[in-house]
Amino acid sequence: MTQSPISDDLVASFQIEGWPVRGRITRLGASVHEVLTRHDYPEPVANLLGEACALAALVGSSLKFEGRLIVQAQGDGPVTYVVCDYDTAGQFRGYCRFDPERVAEAGKGFIRPGARTLLGDGLFIMTVDQGEDMERYQGITQIEGETLALCAEQYFAQSEQVPTRIRLAVGQVDTGEGPTWRAGGLMIQNIASDDARGSTEDVWTRAEALFQTTGEDELVDPTLPSETLLWRLFNEDGVRVFEPHALKAFCRCSEERIATVIESFSPAEKAEMVEDDGKIRVTCEYCSRVYAVDPEQAGA
Repeated sequence: MTQSPISDDLVASFQIEGWPVRGRITRLGASVHEVLTRHDYPEPVANLLGEACALAALVGSSLKFEGRLIVQAQGDGPVTYVVCDYDTAGQFRGYCRFDPERVAEAGKGFIRPGARTLLGDGLFIMTVDQGEDMERYQGITQIEGETLALCAEQYFAQSEQVPTRIRLAVGQVDTGEGPTWRAGGLMIQNIASDDARGSTEDVWTRAEALFQTTGEDELVDPTLPSETLLWRLFNEDGVRVFEPHALKAFCRCSEERIATVIESFSPAEKAEMVEDDGKIRVTCEYCSRVYAVDPEQAGA
């Protein structure tokens, strides 16, 4: 197996030697901890958002152009909205909108309620944004199953017609400095048959069987290198790991962006926003940063 320095907050593609199977693996440490602790999320909600972050890294890292992938799900359940916004520089941010009382009620009788329980009836959406001069591409499917991995598998089956298996894991690990959030993800895809390689069905069945042995605990274990995990799964044939890409939590909010948003309101609406000290305050829903904007900056 080719060795690569994969540790935390990285995503890498890999190829099983001689197999028509490609894959990607991601391991998130400090970056996902930062995203999940910016708000007071209950554990099930933090887990759902962590899944979205790992999934966005797996899929977004495959884009061959500068742009963004937005993974989101929305429904009528206790969590009405979850989103992770990933750009091809490896920067991502995420957010969940939820009803605390309904989340607590949904958790009764469950070890940890999953996507279908939390989101209810709704839609899973992946949006590819190639920039201002290009039209966005969006794929939509129904929310199915208790993980976003199942939603994504259904998306690839319907929108891309690519056999895909995905495993996502999120959890808190105590490394000696208190519990910290971690996330991980693994994805494999079958390369279509052609005249040169013939049928790939049997090999894909074998790859799926090996993939199924991946434990969630392995994906979030900070002492288990990604290379070792991949070697455990595919050592009989060997696996080549390609150059990893670094990931980090990053929010694109700024005072200029906030001022632009405020400018879109009517004069009367902006006047109502002004607080006693003469400032308009806006909180970024992603990173929780509070901006105190001078009304004159926003044309108020």
